[in-house]
Amino acid sequence: MTEIMVSVTVLSFLLTLLFIFWRPLDMNEAVPATVGAVIVLVCGSVSLQDLGKIAETISGAAITIIATIVMAIVLESFGFFTWMAQLLAEKSKGSGIRLFWNVNLLCFFMTLFFNNDGSILITTPILILLLKRFRLKNHEKIPYLLSGALIATASSAPIGVSNIVNLIALKIVHMDLYMHTAMMFVPATLGLVFLVLLLFLYFRKTLPRRLPQITFDLSKPVSHPLMPVQESPIKNKNAFMYKILLFVLCVRLSLFAASYVGLPVETMAVLGSVILLAWRWIYLKVNPMDMLKKTPWHILIFAFSMYVIIYGLHNIGLTEALVGVLKPFVSEHHLYASLMMGGTLSILSNLFNNHPALMVGTLTLTNMNLDPLTLKLAYLANVIGSDIGSLLLPIGTLATLMWMHLLKKGNVKLSWKHYFKVTIVVIPPTVVFTLICLYYWVHWLF
Repeated sequence: MTEIMVSVTVLSFLLTLLFIFWRPLDMNEAVPATVGAVIVLVCGSVSLQDLGKIAETISGAAITIIATIVMAIVLESFGFFTWMAQLLAEKSKGSGIRLFWNVNLLCFFMTLFFNNDGSILITTPILILLLKRFRLKNHEKIPYLLSGALIATASSAPIGVSNIVNLIALKIVHMDLYMHTAMMFVPATLGLVFLVLLLFLYFRKTLPRRLPQITFDLSKPVSHPLMPVQESPIKNKNAFMYKILLFVLCVRLSLFAASYVGLPVETMAVLGSVILLAWRWIYLKVNPMDMLKKTPWHILIFAFSMYVIIYGLHNIGLTEALVGVLKPFVSEHHLYASLMMGGTLSILSNLFNNHPALMVGTLTLTNMNLDPLTLKLAYLANVIGSDIGSLLLPIGTLATLMWMHLLKKGNVKLSWKHYFKVTIVVIPPTVVFTLICLYYWVHWLF
């Protein structure tokens, strides 16, 4: 291995991250990732044989996430999320405090039913519209939008299927979705409850006590940056939407059933999206072929390219160096393993973004020769660090970067300084609390 190969691989990684964060000319994140992957491949730190292994690792995760996004696009064609916004306004009954809890509950379920990126893209425009209808000032909008974004992103921790990088990492450590949920759902959900309580305490004086009564005109669907919306001829909206919601829940549960019996999770995800497409074709007479244009295929390219770059760093010795530093702590005690890996991934995620950070952390664990339980515990700590700890800075996740961009388009002002003033108070204690909960839950479980 030459010094030139090592230098080129590291430089490609850093420049790729720079362009992802900077996004000149509103460049799609898949473009710098692809260029970086090609450079890493040409310089020799990743072989053609490695590419086959990488494709096998990410294919199932990528198909699952794409199928989930297709379902979200179909639901918006029915006006589902506009209907959800109206329901949100009605259930809040004019109370700003009740609206705070309802917004966070909505964001939690949107991530569980779909995924964190989709949840941000779907809910943020709806929330901006809703808050404008309530005629709130900029500083009064921030508690709802910021807490919603943090909860939506962090909610990918309880179940692995809500985040593409979590699904890829599951494949690397040979852990099925069912076991991930059994070990992770309770501690991660407790962490989310802790986080939303801290956010409420932080924002309680800013939240408006009373809100004006508003109504939504459901004949005028809301336009999303992700998906054009169709005019809906459906008359009994409530009954229809509840049926759709029940179907999505059944599809979600089928993913865990498939994992439990050893079937490919992506098969059930694709089947669910195909049924929804057929459902839309029957009701709205919309040909399913429009999904070829509306589906964000660049997610596949981005995930594959980023993993190529990370595998290059792995091959030049990055994970070996991390093993030397972290293994003495991880192998000594399960509580140390949880806190050390979760803390390390939180730092790496805020420096380099959580996609590459979790891949690096997971590859590092697979080279530590840990016993199965310690490996699973340390991996789940990685997920907590990359899904929750990464929220300290806006650059920690792609979802947060997209959210900041959506706020700007919606004329909502929020500086990085203001963002950090909130997250520095709520994120570190939430990460530590969740990692300790993980340790005690896993020990009780086993």
